[in-house]
Amino acid sequence: MIRSFTTATLSALAAAALLAGTAQAQETRPLRIGVITFLSGPAAGPFGVPAKNAADLLVEAFNKGGVVPGYEQKGFGGRPVELAYVDEAGGPTKVVTEYRNLVSRQNVDMVIGVISSGDCLAVAPVAEEMKKLTVLFDCSTNRVFEEASYKYVFRTTTMATQENVAAARYVAEMYPNLKVFSGVNPNYAWGQDAWSDFTESLKQLKPQAQIATNVTPKLGAGQYNTEISALLASGGEMMQNSLWGGDLEAFVLQSSPRGLLKKSPNIIICGDTILERLGNQLVDGTMIGARGPNGPFAPATKLNKWFSKAFHDQYKSTPVYSSYHMATAFFGAKAAYEKALKAKKATPTDDDIIASFERLKFESVSGIVDMSLGKGHQAVQHVPYGTVKFVDGKLTLTNVKYYTPEQISPPDGVKSIDWIRSGFKR
Repeated sequence: MIRSFTTATLSALAAAALLAGTAQAQETRPLRIGVITFLSGPAAGPFGVPAKNAADLLVEAFNKGGVVPGYEQKGFGGRPVELAYVDEAGGPTKVVTEYRNLVSRQNVDMVIGVISSGDCLAVAPVAEEMKKLTVLFDCSTNRVFEEASYKYVFRTTTMATQENVAAARYVAEMYPNLKVFSGVNPNYAWGQDAWSDFTESLKQLKPQAQIATNVTPKLGAGQYNTEISALLASGGEMMQNSLWGGDLEAFVLQSSPRGLLKKSPNIIICGDTILERLGNQLVDGTMIGARGPNGPFAPATKLNKWFSKAFHDQYKSTPVYSSYHMATAFFGAKAAYEKALKAKKATPTDDDIIASFERLKFESVSGIVDMSLGKGHQAVQHVPYGTVKFVDGKLTLTNVKYYTPEQISPPDGVKSIDWIRSGFKR
């Protein structure tokens, strides 16, 4: 009797284990993704909301299945996706608190965020502490992976070094006899990194060029009359400009009537967000970037054609680079999840997804993304720039040039500033 009971018990346990294994292999519980972006404040309109719109559009298409070219599998590996949003407005301390709430109270499976470089630097170590897979979708400071090493943190877009070295190369080509230049950069991580990388690159490319002035307004300043006066008086032949979001819009609206954009043509690192909204305020000669091959510089692939049309149809506006960056983060996360699922043939753990994500190459709306820096946690891509020219009253981009990852990225493990000062040696 005892033997019979033991046999029956073992059979039941084996059946339960088999069912559990089947359930694990066919996980249908929604994958919860926490998304951090600006939903209020001056960065919401030009940046945060377009990024949110991209996330909503993609998750709806993913959950439907069979819609997105190259990513037809439903959800993430068959699992539906749910989103939990957090407003990034409020500064790093608030963002860290909201991040902790996403993980500990809302039980998200992964996090995709943030926009501000200051918030990035604050969130990354917390993600590592809480052991939560986190994809940085937009922030640009190169310090994230140059000052620390992370297991749980990835960034699927380009960084300040790549964007500003490309800007310096573009200026060197457009201004072969450049003698004097100026800058306007917000006074925090992104602006400081942008100015450092740009000026150090120009020292290598155009050593005769001298700095006239660099003004460093507080992030979110909103009023720039003092800075504009200083820039007008500086005599710079051109100006590097790393303002973004509402700050960039305010600067353009205030500087355009005073003739600054015409007197000292700007190379605007984050410029594509103003093309649709404030394009009529720009002048011929303004140089525009999109922090990678995004927006007007995105490739004419099936995936991008689908995305740009679907976005415009749904929101009646053109997706800007924050939309592209958000989309790229989702494509990277989906590609890594499904690669891990295929290898394991069961619901992947965070460790499985991380292993698949490291050094992953995947297709995005901005082309192929290569996770080749930061020990496989930082993306590289081409970075383009173009020059504004009005043709029959219509804004166009001319002299578009794309700079390869090798031209604008340090070797893995080498700090950006050291690589630039070496003369871009590889």
